[in-house]
Amino acid sequence: MQFGWLRSETFVTPEERVLRDGFSLKGPIMQKLGISHKNLDAKVYSRLKAMILERKLLPGEKIPQEKLAQDLGISRTPLVNALKYLEKEKLVQSIPRRGFFVRLFTKQEMISIFELREVLEGLAARRAALNITGKEIEQLGHFFEVFDGLSDITDIKAYAKEDRRFHGFLLDIGAKEFLKSILDTYNIIIYSYQVISSEGLVQSPNESIQDHLSIIEAVTRRDGEAAEKLMRNHLKKSVAILKESLLEPLLLASGERR
Repeated sequence: MQFGWLRSETFVTPEERVLRDGFSLKGPIMQKLGISHKNLDAKVYSRLKAMILERKLLPGEKIPQEKLAQDLGISRTPLVNALKYLEKEKLVQSIPRRGFFVRLFTKQEMISIFELREVLEGLAARRAALNITGKEIEQLGHFFEVFDGLSDITDIKAYAKEDRRFHGFLLDIGAKEFLKSILDTYNIIIYSYQVISSEGLVQSPNESIQDHLSIIEAVTRRDGEAAEKLMRNHLKKSVAILKESLLEPLLLASGERR
């Protein structure tokens, strides 16, 4: 991904700049970074994107620009520049005379995103199964192990975090740069899904845990075809849940008219 407002000898992504240069929320480090304004834009962009993914900024919530600028030790200019780029990515929206808000997606929009994600992440799972190393197989085997065997998973927040780590891990192995860039944005939208109580999960942990374990098994035995099929079926279930929830108000209204 390239940024028109990042002008240097070579274009690098905000994430690469963060890894290369480091990042601090506030204090003297951020003040020093103020010397390189365009570099600072990228770091603020990355931090805001992470806050949306981590649900520190919730869907529909107004982004507190003054407080964020103060916390980050920066002026409003790099903050607004970052917000404008996030708006292009459809992660925030600007409402005239009201400010910037974390975008609240409709269920119909979420269905479209899941349908696209099903195809792309299925492909990434296939590639992961074909490209995974022995060391990565060992790492993969530790995902969800604290939840395996539980009759009822009640720690939704911990499970949602593990869910994000799992899908991210497979994308790191199986997705090429361009594919990963698209899926990263889709996943941020999905993980910041408007159902606050479910921590961004559409399926409940009790429903999805076996899907995850089956995908892990397929990738571990390097069965690309099975990994893709299992991932696509897993995501199809989320689409079905969202479609059903869209129909509920219509069915209710139909019943009231009888």
